[in-house]
Amino acid sequence: MRMGSATTFKDLHVWQTSMDLAREVYRVTRDLPRTEVFGLTSQIRRAAVSVPSNIAEGNGRQHPKEYVQCLSIAMGSLREVETLWILCQELLPHAERSRMDELLDQTGRMLNRLRATIRAKI
Repeated sequence: MRMGSATTFKDLHVWQTSMDLAREVYRVTRDLPRTEVFGLTSQIRRAAVSVPSNIAEGNGRQHPKEYVQCLSIAMGSLREVETLWILCQELLPHAERSRMDELLDQTGRMLNRLRATIRAKI
């Protein structure tokens, strides 16, 4: 389903911002202890990649209700990233909180707006 003037999921600002978030998660988690490679590092990275992946998947769905469902999954993954980020901050006291927090907040607001826009058209 194509919403607004966006022609592909790559044109959606929410997808672009969530990709920035995923890149930031990868950058920040490089500094986590090696003992966390198969634990926290892997989990937060998978959750971060899930956000833009579900946005893209939903955009490719035929029915608006399916799109909304994928956006809801993306929001769940975003909250998982946020929760894991809180834990990371305890392990990485020098982490740049403002950039990550800004991307989490911005992505969440954009996801909510997109879901509301699609729901209004159902």
